[in-house]
Amino acid sequence: MHKAGFVNIVGNPNVGKSTLMNRLVGEKISIATFKAQTTRHRIMGIVNDKDSQIVFSDTPGVLKPNYKMQEMMLAFSESALADADILLYVTDTVEDPTKNMDFLEKVGKMTIPVIVLINKIDESNQQTVAGLADKWHELLPKAEILPISATNNFGISALLKRIRELLPDSPPFFDKDTLTDKPARFFVSEIIREKILRYYDKEIPYSVEVVVERFKEDDRCIHINAVIYVERDSQKGIIIGHQGMALKKVSTEARKSLEKFFGKKIFLETFVKVDKDWRNSQRELDNFGYNPQ
Repeated sequence: MHKAGFVNIVGNPNVGKSTLMNRLVGEKISIATFKAQTTRHRIMGIVNDKDSQIVFSDTPGVLKPNYKMQEMMLAFSESALADADILLYVTDTVEDPTKNMDFLEKVGKMTIPVIVLINKIDESNQQTVAGLADKWHELLPKAEILPISATNNFGISALLKRIRELLPDSPPFFDKDTLTDKPARFFVSEIIREKILRYYDKEIPYSVEVVVERFKEDDRCIHINAVIYVERDSQKGIIIGHQGMALKKVSTEARKSLEKFFGKKIFLETFVKVDKDWRNSQRELDNFGYNPQ
């Protein structure tokens, strides 16, 4: 009998959800940086073997929204509660288990299997982890608790084994050679955004959206034109940098990662445009794909 199901990854920002997703899928599907709010969309990564298909879904960190884009991000996280066959709730060894009780109460009411993953145990000790496990048992008595280190690949094979045991009997939802539900252009914009997150300080990365306007592929190479949208003229100046050096560095780093991702030579052109207050514009958010439906 074949098994298949949707396994959704939720939790607060910066607990290692994207690193875990990439480890489970075995490919770099999600951006993983040390900045909060790195993941903005639900991103699917699909793991296939002969007898099963696991459709993992990485979601934005759960947070109290300050503007419309964060409302949409929270909607992605909450939609992950509605359509999961198995829920992975990721926490870590320093997070207060009661940090986001509103969301946790919703998790506690779920009837599907919930696995609480205490991540980053390599940065802690056995006594602390055991104490946290006790607290999580109190908060979510029906959940299983597993200590892991996504970065060091500790506990990942045991987690995959347990997920396969819990999967419902079902035919596959996607072709068996499918890795993700996202198109190539999505990964181009995510890789460019990752470089911006790594290279610029303060609020700049959070005011940025990347749109791929041209993606033309032939046998040997891919030609890409991408627009980096910011909210203010001053941000445009920072992104471009003195004599265009900052943008040139980001574009070079992005091109190298894209060549590795696609296995082809990449010709990348980047442009910077101002779109005032796009994070609070429903029309612009829809245009940029912030729609949890």
